[in-house]
Amino acid sequence: MRLKSALLAAGLSLALVPAAHAATATGTLNLSITITASCTVVSASAINFGSVGAIGANIDQTSTLTVNCSNTTPYTVALSAGGGTGATVASRKMKSGTNQINYSLYRDAARAQVWGTTTGTDTYAGTGSGANQAITIYARVPSQAVPAPGTYTDAVTVTVTY
Repeated sequence: MRLKSALLAAGLSLALVPAAHAATATGTLNLSITITASCTVVSASAINFGSVGAIGANIDQTSTLTVNCSNTTPYTVALSAGGGTGATVASRKMKSGTNQINYSLYRDAARAQVWGTTTGTDTYAGTGSGANQAITIYARVPSQAVPAPGTYTDAVTVTVTY
């Protein structure tokens, strides 16, 4: 008792405090993601053959088509025949009214491999890297009789199959 009185006199008290024990629990957080194959046509630069009065020789131009496909995804790029009357992938047609001018699109700089729509025959094949990939389109207006003056245009559909 004297000890208790001495401690109280000193401003101290004895308290019975239970010892603190930390408790823990663990669990699992599961995470997942599924990467699917995908491709997009990022851009295609327009092809302008310029202004001419006659087409006495081939007029060549190029365009850059940019695609982006998932890493390791195989893909093919097809180019339609366009919208000209009677157009084929071997002889596309730009038109102004009812007049038309022939042109062709190719996969190679020598302009020997026509670019078309038949996978394994006349399309471009590649493998995605996950980054933008630039593909050159080689274009040619061959020598031909020139129809009436005008601005001749066409639109070709780009199709990426993956």
